[in-house]
Amino acid sequence: MRIRALSVFEGVVYHCVLVDPQHPCRPTLEVEAVLRAGDADDGPILLSVADYVLMAGGHDVARPCLDQLAARGRIVAHLGVDHLAFPTWTPVDISVPGHPA
Repeated sequence: MRIRALSVFEGVVYHCVLVDPQHPCRPTLEVEAVLRAGDADDGPILLSVADYVLMAGGHDVARPCLDQLAARGRIVAHLGVDHLAFPTWTPVDISVPGHPA
């Protein structure tokens, strides 16, 4: 599945959309957001498990995927909430509007 982050702040995705629902157990992250210092340069980008479950198609679809992701160390707690960690991601457009890239 491909997820596009539309806003990221201090390593956490705040707004995102589902680009491709295929293969929910192999989520990838694309970032189309303004990134400033500290937003994505200090560790993985995190997406809440709740957002992931919704985009994956609900608990029945997501549960076996979450088990696999947890076994690979991709589920982390951040501020008391479980998140899916994306140590690598694909930049789509991360520049500040009106400024050269």
